[in-house]
Amino acid sequence: MTSIESVTLEVADPTAANRFYTAFGLGTQLRLRASEAPTTGFRGFALSLTVSQPATVNGFIGAALDAGATPLKPASKSLWGYGGVVQAPDGTIWKVATSARKDTGPATREIEQIVLLLGAADVAASKQFYVDRGLAVAKSFGRKYVEFAASSCPVKLALYGRRALAKDVGVPADGTGSHRLMLGSDAGSFTDPDGFAWEAASSAPTP
Repeated sequence: MTSIESVTLEVADPTAANRFYTAFGLGTQLRLRASEAPTTGFRGFALSLTVSQPATVNGFIGAALDAGATPLKPASKSLWGYGGVVQAPDGTIWKVATSARKDTGPATREIEQIVLLLGAADVAASKQFYVDRGLAVAKSFGRKYVEFAASSCPVKLALYGRRALAKDVGVPADGTGSHRLMLGSDAGSFTDPDGFAWEAASSAPTP
């Protein structure tokens, strides 16, 4: 089954980005690659960290802000749980959330799951594109949201409508240029309908 084996962020300054992600608690889960590719506005994706409780959300959000992130949505309660959104200095948008509404113990640095949220112009068409390339659908809500099975891989892939995703993370939907993102898998190299590029996992840089 095809799945994400690596996520590479293309950044202007890999050394500075590595310092940020280490302080944020993600020193080994991401790969970084130098890039000066033009990009403006919303890049069409966000990364979401699922954690166990509100105190852990606050810990990650606080660490990100201390390391130089910009707040987009302050951590708060909602119908589905508790969470907040920040933007890393390299421009990547991060959501940190939990379905729990109350703490059951002290905050930890444990990440239960990383979810890559891609904004699609046509969720149904992008869903079919990925199914044709070997990804298995785990959840599907029509043209609104699709989640693919992650098997044993550290990153789960999900699709949102582009405008819905931008609204969810608190930014305007407009954006141009490079996504500044590369996905590695065992399915080879291809580009999806929204311009997100995949490469053979062996081609990705080591962390």
